[in-house]
Amino acid sequence: MTVVEERRRLGRTGLMVSPIGFGGAPLGIRGYLTTEDRTDEAFQAEGIRAIQLALNSGINLFDTAPGYGKGRSETTVGEALKDRRDQAVIATKLGFGESPEGWQASLERSLARLQTDHIDILQIHGTYYPDELCERIVASGILDWADEQKRRGAIRFFGLTAENSSAGLEGLIRSKRFDVLQIAFNIINQCHCDYARADENRLTGIIPIARSLDIGITTMRSTTSGFLQKLLSQEFPSITEADAARLSIRFALSAPEIDCALVGMTNQELVRSNVELVTDRSNRLNLTDLHQRFPAGRQREE
Repeated sequence: MTVVEERRRLGRTGLMVSPIGFGGAPLGIRGYLTTEDRTDEAFQAEGIRAIQLALNSGINLFDTAPGYGKGRSETTVGEALKDRRDQAVIATKLGFGESPEGWQASLERSLARLQTDHIDILQIHGTYYPDELCERIVASGILDWADEQKRRGAIRFFGLTAENSSAGLEGLIRSKRFDVLQIAFNIINQCHCDYARADENRLTGIIPIARSLDIGITTMRSTTSGFLQKLLSQEFPSITEADAARLSIRFALSAPEIDCALVGMTNQELVRSNVELVTDRSNRLNLTDLHQRFPAGRQREE
């Protein structure tokens, strides 16, 4: 059996994680990427087998959330990993609100569904962070609450997830109160790490900022949530959706700024395919060369 041996340091957490992680959204969200009935026992049983195969194959980061099917994804992850908890890095989320009681209740429900006494990475489940929201987050006390959960051992690290960059998000990152940033980043959406400036040795974007602060970086929508697959298969019928998905994963694996690219998986076939892709390092892309705007050897005019 092919096994992923490569490990990357997840920022200042010190956790050593596989280059791709098991994204749990498709296990719980109805109609997300595929049409299978998420409540079907056979579907969930295959999901459990897929998680266990992933762990056996060297994938060790598993990301889920209460919002993925009203806790269904967390329940599946918990059932699959309950006997091998110490071998897995489990990340989940909580919705931001004004109530410490609400945060605590969400955490306790997640712990119960995941069948564990601690969460490795708890994240604010966010999308876009306008200034007003960021001010509310800081004033709410959730950062102090998270520190208390760390002290009592309920969580190990605290992070946040984001679909887009903003000045407010940068402010949160620079507060140094977050250990991990999960950001939407893929072959189509590269704005959070601007490789187009790579020839100037000056990357810009929220990802380089976070890395400069030693914050761990994971990616959501690593395979574009199916968009690239649909686009290419429509324009070029000879290209399958599986081919396009592989290209997206190759891009994510090739970005040195990314510690772990989360990839949604629902069955063992997908796990095997992704493991083969990760272990074959010959297919990694040179992103600097791909973004080179001037012919080799040409010097920019002063």
